[in-house]
Amino acid sequence: MADNNMRQKMANSIRFLAADMVQQANSGHPGAPMGLADVAVVLSEHLKHNPKNPSWLNRDRLVFSGGHATGLIYSLYYLWGYGLEIEDLKQFRQLDSLTPGHPEFGHTAGVEITTGPLGQGVANAVGFSMASKFVGAQVNSETAKLIDHNVYCLCGDGDLEEGISYEACSIAGHNKLDNLIVIYDSNRITIEGNTDLSISEDIRARFESQGWEVLECNGHDYDEIDAAITQAKKADRPVLIIANTIIAKGAGELEGSHHSHGAPLGEEIIANAKKGAGFDPEKKFFVPEDALARFRCAIEAGDLAEREWIHSLKTAPLMEQNEALDALQNPDFSRIEYPTFDKADATRNTNGKILNAIARALPSFLGGSADLSPSNKTYLNDMGTFPKGRNIYFGIREHAMASIANAMALYGPLMPFTSTFFVFSDYLKPAARIAALTGIQQFFVWTHDSIGVGEDGPTHQPIEHLSQFRALPNFYVWRPADGRENVAAWQTALEMRKSPSAFVCSRQSLALLPDGVVGDASRGGYLLASDNDAVITLMASGSEVELALHVKEALNEKGVPANVVSVPCYDLFIEQDQAYIDSIIDKNTKRVAIEAARGLEWYRLADEVIGMDSFGASAPAAQLFEKFGFTVEQILEKIK
Repeated sequence: MADNNMRQKMANSIRFLAADMVQQANSGHPGAPMGLADVAVVLSEHLKHNPKNPSWLNRDRLVFSGGHATGLIYSLYYLWGYGLEIEDLKQFRQLDSLTPGHPEFGHTAGVEITTGPLGQGVANAVGFSMASKFVGAQVNSETAKLIDHNVYCLCGDGDLEEGISYEACSIAGHNKLDNLIVIYDSNRITIEGNTDLSISEDIRARFESQGWEVLECNGHDYDEIDAAITQAKKADRPVLIIANTIIAKGAGELEGSHHSHGAPLGEEIIANAKKGAGFDPEKKFFVPEDALARFRCAIEAGDLAEREWIHSLKTAPLMEQNEALDALQNPDFSRIEYPTFDKADATRNTNGKILNAIARALPSFLGGSADLSPSNKTYLNDMGTFPKGRNIYFGIREHAMASIANAMALYGPLMPFTSTFFVFSDYLKPAARIAALTGIQQFFVWTHDSIGVGEDGPTHQPIEHLSQFRALPNFYVWRPADGRENVAAWQTALEMRKSPSAFVCSRQSLALLPDGVVGDASRGGYLLASDNDAVITLMASGSEVELALHVKEALNEKGVPANVVSVPCYDLFIEQDQAYIDSIIDKNTKRVAIEAARGLEWYRLADEVIGMDSFGASAPAAQLFEKFGFTVEQILEKIK
């Protein structure tokens, strides 16, 4: 352990690296990194990680929920030896650098998950902890723990003001996540000024009421910080450490000022700060050799810790536990016995049967619903309850649910799904966007997919949601029209390891489709029914495919030959090569898309879109489809 003089030198090294980074970029946030530098130095002494192998499964997870603390993040990854160099720090916030404005998973070694929108990281930390608890329940024994790491999260006032943190911390307290330690950088400053302007609640009481242990320390007193972290590691529940800090600690006249939050400090203030700390004011991006050497101890210590862990895996008594871990880490999709379907059914029902088939074959497959599993049909039969079992009760907390699952998916050996009504995807859109941006394979199950919801009315009927999520890059929206398409959707989505997928399912029963003519559902769209010399092509997804088939029959009776194209995944279909698309959609026909939603994206493929121009209404589903123009007769009139 370093003495306090060395700790001070290490902390100042972080402060001035962060200040120099922001100053050179003329953009960024110096205040939080400088205020948290002392905490970071002490945390370095407790953290179990291996810079040589950032993906070691039993490492401690460190989540920076305040993405604006990137000056601290990149400084630490340079100092710890994760491969960043001084030149990378000098390229902070520049095009194609390893040090972008907010941390990005997969871009910079060591970054556990992409954060940026405040509060996400708090929920992500809960997700990492939950993942470790589930994996530990599968592979640990009374005599040997293969998974025994901690999860740390650094957060600030902004994170705790966001609603997602309330949701996530409630889940954490309920599940007694005793390896979760959140360090709250309580500097009482946000962009607009002192937090007195906007918040007056008792943070300690809030967390204690949620089942957390709460500790408090001077965030600039090394011994107090060390004592708090040491005590937190012994707790039997999640711990919040309130670290009382001063934003931009050491920055002279800007110390404690909200003006230091999101703007460069200025050359003069930085030079004076360095001089006051005994650093050469003329040197930029400078770290004393002895301070760097102390930080770099993480390399040898972490490598040794991982080698000892690997050695423990090879001991004979752990054979059964190793087999369980291997089964989690290497899912065998060939073991899935997909159900077959021989009658009309709601796709929420067929989807539920598929979920159970996957879960029986893959021990890494788990998930839950935002209190809607009886309606979403997402309960995994005979699979038990988290943490030992695979049904997670997220409660009515959609946003935290999705962010938690993002972290569970990145933890390593897990494949999580989440579920709610499609209209409530509004509550988790930020997490879905992060999943797409980061390339996280989370499976979103969204049921009650259209005005077919019926009597619950327009508040529960998704209208714009298909268009919204189809517009999201690297996000695949599946809207199956029957059970067979539903199976194809899951078979395809399971193989897409770098993309999230959503399964948008109906409440009402849908008829079984005939065999397709050209192509298949796994390519996003296929020719379902065709006529020689067709003059019209009808395109649809989900419940409207059955309607399109009936319209085709009516057109045939009028002597008008027509094709029907089913597009269960619009996003995947438009990625296909043009030759395939042309083989499915005849360019010489009049192309009409039918969808009980806004459907504006269909104009990329269609000449005309028959969709929703308003919100829905409260009535039985059949009456709503008639009211809004989705009957055979009404569609014939529109395409006449």
